[in-house]
Amino acid sequence: MAADIATRIYPFMPGGAADGTKLVSGAVVLSDLTDKPRFGLKGGGSAAWLAAQGVKPPAVNRIGDHRGMRILRLGNEDILLLAEGAGETLAEIRTAWQTAPSPKGYSSWREEGWAWMRLSGPRLAEAMSGLCALDLRPQKFGAEDIAQTRVGHIEAVAFRSPAGFDILFDVTASAYFARAVAAVAGHTDQHRGHP
Repeated sequence: MAADIATRIYPFMPGGAADGTKLVSGAVVLSDLTDKPRFGLKGGGSAAWLAAQGVKPPAVNRIGDHRGMRILRLGNEDILLLAEGAGETLAEIRTAWQTAPSPKGYSSWREEGWAWMRLSGPRLAEAMSGLCALDLRPQKFGAEDIAQTRVGHIEAVAFRSPAGFDILFDVTASAYFARAVAAVAGHTDQHRGHP
């Protein structure tokens, strides 16, 4: 399985669909996490199967934690496991799921179909207000909240990470999203009188 993962080409890699698209840095920083481990389950039995493995799914549109993984519950039976620093834990759960009898839901192919980007930097709040119509200030949108909304004119899932905001969206929109962030970052700099 490791060889299979190593051969994947992600959008911003050489040969990827967004190859050559610049990721902004400076007052607003856009980072690509698309190659980080994740696994999505969807459909009847998903939540119960995870709970039986000791992974307690949070409430819908909330985030939980299990041994270093973030657990995003996008719907009653739509759950995404993100393992930025917990790849072994995710691999154990994925292997158990693959060998388990039904009911267990089905793979939603989030590791194949979704880009995972992170926005950070000192002007993050201004950039997010230009990219998303929701009020994402900390007093309105907490660390365990999930927004399923439009970010940069793209249907996305957004949530806070320790460094800023993580955004998940259809991988085919990677270059478009990077350009939208660059445009907002440039506008933010000009509005503040910076070059």
